[in-house]
Amino acid sequence: MSETPDLLDTVSQDEALEVADAGELLETDRMVEALIFASAEPLSFTELSKRIPGDRDIRGALNRLRAFYRKRGVQLRSSEDRWSFRTAEDLSFILHREAVEQRRLSRAALETLAIIAFHQPVTRAEIEDIRGVSTSKGTLDVLLETGWVRMRGRRRTPGRPVTYGTTFDFLDHFGLETIKDLPGLEELKGAGLLDSAIPASFHVPAPDDSIDLTEDEDPLDESEMFATGALEEDAGEK
Repeated sequence: MSETPDLLDTVSQDEALEVADAGELLETDRMVEALIFASAEPLSFTELSKRIPGDRDIRGALNRLRAFYRKRGVQLRSSEDRWSFRTAEDLSFILHREAVEQRRLSRAALETLAIIAFHQPVTRAEIEDIRGVSTSKGTLDVLLETGWVRMRGRRRTPGRPVTYGTTFDFLDHFGLETIKDLPGLEELKGAGLLDSAIPASFHVPAPDDSIDLTEDEDPLDESEMFATGALEEDAGEK
């Protein structure tokens, strides 16, 4: 997770709104705007700092730009301190012809993705235990191909099964700044996704997508870094 300060710690919200209302941008703002606009991928604060000369207030520029674009057709968004321009959500309906048709995930894939997001790091066997049914290798392969799920490491248990977690692309696709923006228990109940009469002992885990391995995880071998879910069968997990 990024440990950079919140934007509002650097530049006040009032100042940002004044800039937006005046319709003016400072030179640093224009530099940041140009870099993010021209980049094919979201840019991190570190990447912006390396490319913009001098000792400039990049945090302030990001804050002012976010306020400047708040009511425009494109808006400045961040996920894990990586910044990009995105179409305003209320205008998505006019872009349907330009949008690439996406293949819908199966129910099994959606359930598996949700379990990985909330319970990471998690193994295939642990996913099956939570779902109550077996999970095919094909389901995990599909999620790995989307780029929303990654292999983290191997659990320090017999068979050394692969552990799975989510990626930055997962946050970016679903418009989340951090994994902690996933809905909690009350939000899930309010959306009708959970039975209102669930057991009192039931709880939604606090998701954590830290890149650091946990105490019961070993790192993947170098040869495994670019492989797919088929690896876990080689390790003995069926």
